[in-house]
This record gives sequence, structure tokens and C-alpha cells, in this order.
Amino acid sequence: MSKNTVLAALALSCIAAPVLAQTPTPPATAPSSSPDTGMKMADTATVKLKYVTVKPADVMSSKLVGTTVYNNKNENVGEVEDLVIENGKTITGVVVSVGGFLGLGESYVVLDPSTVAISNKDGKWVVHADTDKDTLKSAPKFEYSKKKS
Repeated sequence: MSKNTVLAALALSCIAAPVLAQTPTPPATAPSSSPDTGMKMADTATVKLKYVTVKPADVMSSKLVGTTVYNNKNENVGEVEDLVIENGKTITGVVVSVGGFLGLGESYVVLDPSTVAISNKDGKWVVHADTDKDTLKSAPKFEYSKKKS
């Protein structure tokens, strides 16, 4: 090898070394963790309107509200009344009515969504929780009114 070839190779390696040593840029954060996602608690909208595509695996809240909650023995233990959405972004609770008859004497508890399983069987939504009626009746109560005020 000639002296010029060796010097050229050495010069190129010195130029490339800083490029290779740079810290990689972290990947863009997922839309769900971005500060511009989710509903805002404000009197006016400040973000330009965007549209989304609903995927086949997505679940609409209207399909869950009113759905019977079953335990793992397939016993009716309550009914989904509502969903708790923290800061307009994340579902943090499932409000379930417990006990009562025809709406009289029922109480409400809030279940962690990670403890609830949902599925769609033959076009009907099914909700399951690993619990029983007595456990739900003795759970911490949630004061809840269906009124929109």
C-alpha cells in the first residue's frame, strides 16, 4: 500500500469516528404518551383538529356501559355503569353497580381496568372480574350520580 492510501484511510477513519460515537436519538414517543394526545381540561381548544382511524380491535365505551359483569364462575356480579378517564387520556377505573334490585339499593365500586377482562362473543360484549358478589358489596363505595352535572 502506498503511503498516501494509508494516510487517506486514516483520515477517513478519524472523520467517521465522531459520527459513530454519537448517542443515538431516542425513537419518537408513542402517541398515547405525547403531551398533545388526550382530551384537555380547559375552557377552549388549543390544538389543531385531527382525525383518527378506529381499528377493529378498539372498543367503544358505549359497548361496555350497561354490560353485565360476570365472575370466573360465570355468575352475574354487577354491571358496568361508567369509565373513569384520568386527565382525558387514560382509563383508570371501571365503575360497576353492585347489589340492589331494579336500581334500588345498588351501590357502586370502581375497579382497576387491569383487573377486568373483556371479550366479544358472538357479537355480545362480555366483562369478567375475578371476584364474587360479597367481595364487591364490601368493597370501598364510590359516590356516583349518572347526572351530567
